[in-house]
Amino acid sequence: MDRILTALNLHKKLRGKLEIKSKISLSNRKNLSLMYTPGVAEAVKSIQNDPEQVNNITIKNNTIAVITDGSAVLGLGNVGAEAALPVMEGKCAIFKEFAQINAFPICLKSQNVEEIVMCVKNISPVFAAINLEDISAPRCFEIERKLQNLDIPVMHDDQHATAIVVLAGLINAVSVVNNDLKKCKTVITGVGAAGTAVAKLLGFYGLKNIILVDSKGIISNKRNNLEGYKKDLLLFTNKDNQTGNLIHAAKNADILIGVSQKRIFTKDIIQNLNDNAIVFALANPDPEITAVNAKKWGVAVYANGRSDNINQVNNALVFPGFFKGLIQKRITNITSKMKVNAAIALASLIKNPTSKRFIPAIFDKRIVSAIAGSITGNA
Repeated sequence: MDRILTALNLHKKLRGKLEIKSKISLSNRKNLSLMYTPGVAEAVKSIQNDPEQVNNITIKNNTIAVITDGSAVLGLGNVGAEAALPVMEGKCAIFKEFAQINAFPICLKSQNVEEIVMCVKNISPVFAAINLEDISAPRCFEIERKLQNLDIPVMHDDQHATAIVVLAGLINAVSVVNNDLKKCKTVITGVGAAGTAVAKLLGFYGLKNIILVDSKGIISNKRNNLEGYKKDLLLFTNKDNQTGNLIHAAKNADILIGVSQKRIFTKDIIQNLNDNAIVFALANPDPEITAVNAKKWGVAVYANGRSDNINQVNNALVFPGFFKGLIQKRITNITSKMKVNAAIALASLIKNPTSKRFIPAIFDKRIVSAIAGSITGNA
């Protein structure tokens, strides 16, 4: 409770976590005339004659828009545009602190796909990349898809950065328990943006036995009225067409990943897992199971997504470096291979993984350069 009050009081004291600052003082007439009229006219004409110059002489070269509609904020749900702003500010602060990238929060007062797409297209000239954030499924898939024709990268971070950090964590976690990741029975609960992307990346990496569970049970061909994107996931998941609830799915599973809601991993579910099980409880701000209960009920390797946890599996480890690599190399097309390379680069920073430390802390200064360096245009 003290931490909650401290956080709220700090936000009130700061009145926002961000500020805009000029790189040069305008305290004298000379600088003012160079940075604004008449000197700025030369910059305008330069870009008019060669549009590519916008990347060399404006803020665009190193600035990202963090865009949300407020429909899926943390584990808090559809809180709306205004309530989403503190999270977007925090994300922008992370971009600046860890990757020296300027980022600006844009919270849209619309949850209409076409309106969001049009808005992003219209503001895109200012930015080197677009980070879509906290937009609920399935709308987020359509929005991201419709924005792939811009000349800058557009990525829904809740999907792809989450998938990257989960894969990185699992690569090291399985080595702790001497298991083969590609042969593990893996259960993912929560089939929204993050769960869908995690499943797709794990499938691309080569996992053969993935079971997805939503609030109504196991995603199966026997389910009626599955949404289209959930039907598509059956192309590579639940090949035995298993049915039932999360307890049934967890039976003899080696890995349990939660991207859903707090406290849903009960003792019965955990004790249905195989020995030496790996559990990533990634709901924020409150995980599906606490570290205390996970240890008490026999989990061998545990992580959650909170910043106060030593093994933090959170997209914040990925997005600064991933976007830095995209921007530096002017890459607009993001591939699954690129994401796997980023996961391997992140995992490789821990040379001798243990249950107490199997993924780098966000403060590890090697992370951004390792991930950015892993991204290549031909991946």
